[in-house]
Amino acid sequence: MLRILKKIFIALIVFLFIVFILSRGRVYGRTELEYGVTFSKKQALTLNLDWRKLYSDVLGDLGVRRLRLPAYWDEIENFDGQYDWTDLDWQIDEAEKAGAEVILAVGGRLPRWPECHFPVWAKALPKAEREARILSYLEKTILRYLDRDIIVAWQVENEPFLSHFGDCPKLDESFLDKELALVKKYDDRPIVVSDSGELSIWIPAARRADIFGTTMYRDTYSEHLKRYIHYPITPGFFRLKKNLAGLFAHPEKWIVIELQAEPWTPVPYHLATQEERDRTMNLQKFREILEFSRQSGFREFYLWGVEWWYWEKTINNNDDLWNEARGLF
Repeated sequence: MLRILKKIFIALIVFLFIVFILSRGRVYGRTELEYGVTFSKKQALTLNLDWRKLYSDVLGDLGVRRLRLPAYWDEIENFDGQYDWTDLDWQIDEAEKAGAEVILAVGGRLPRWPECHFPVWAKALPKAEREARILSYLEKTILRYLDRDIIVAWQVENEPFLSHFGDCPKLDESFLDKELALVKKYDDRPIVVSDSGELSIWIPAARRADIFGTTMYRDTYSEHLKRYIHYPITPGFFRLKKNLAGLFAHPEKWIVIELQAEPWTPVPYHLATQEERDRTMNLQKFREILEFSRQSGFREFYLWGVEWWYWEKTINNNDDLWNEARGLF
C-alpha cells in the first residue's frame, strides 16, 4: 500500500510540474496592452439607445481605434434576395474617418444572442439550401468590403465549436471549412476563428485560424444550473490552454476576442436589478478582470460591453464604467 501511495505521490508531483511548465509564458506590462471593443447595433437597439450616437461616442469620446463589427445576415438580407448595406456602410465609413481598424465578423453565427442571426425567411430552409444562401451572403459581404483597407481581418462565424450554446443548428465542420475557403479565395487578410475560453479545447478552432480569438469570462449565470457561477480558474489556466493548443496549432496571433465587461444575469441585464448586475460585473470587477486578463499572457483584447457602459451612463446616470474604460484607449 505504501509503495502504491508513493507512486501516486510521484505521479502527482510530475503532473503538477508539467502543468507548471506549460502554464508559463510572457505577461505583458500595462503599457504594452492593446484594447478594442465589439460594437453591436442590435444590442444598442435592445437597450433603446441611439445606436449612431453611441457609435460616434465610442470613436470620439472613448477614442476606440480597434473595433469588431458583426455583419448580421438578418440585417443585410432581411428580405430574400434584397440586400441593405446602409447601416454597416455607415459604421465602416465612420471608423475610417476616425482612423480606426476593423475586424469584420461574417457568417450565420455572430456575436450576441441568439448567436445565430438567420433571417426569418431562411430559418425553415433545408440545411443544404440554407448553407448555400449563407455562402452567397458571405461572398457578397466580402466583395463589398474587399477594398476597405481599415478591415484588418475577417472573423468567420463566432465560437462555431460551441454550437450547443444559442439557438443554432449543430456544427458542420465541413461547412465551416467551405466558408473559410470562400473568404481565402477572395482575400489574403488574416481570418479570425474564435472559441470559448472556459468551455472548449481550442485546438480545432486554432488549427483553422490565422488569428485565434478566445473569450474570457469570470462571472456568469447558468440557465441550466439556475445559479450564478464564478469560474474557479487563474490566469495560468489560459496560459496553459494556449501552450497546449500551441503544440497542435500554429496561428499567427492569439488574442482575446471577447473580454467580459458587462453583467450576465438571469434576464436581460437592463431588466435586472442593480444588485443582480453587480453580482457579475461592476466597476471593481471590471478592474479585476482587466488585471486577470493581463496576467493571462495575451496582449490584445476586445472588450464586451460597450453598450452597457453607455446605457449606465445615459440611462442609469452612472458613468463610472465609461470613464474607467476611456483610460484604456
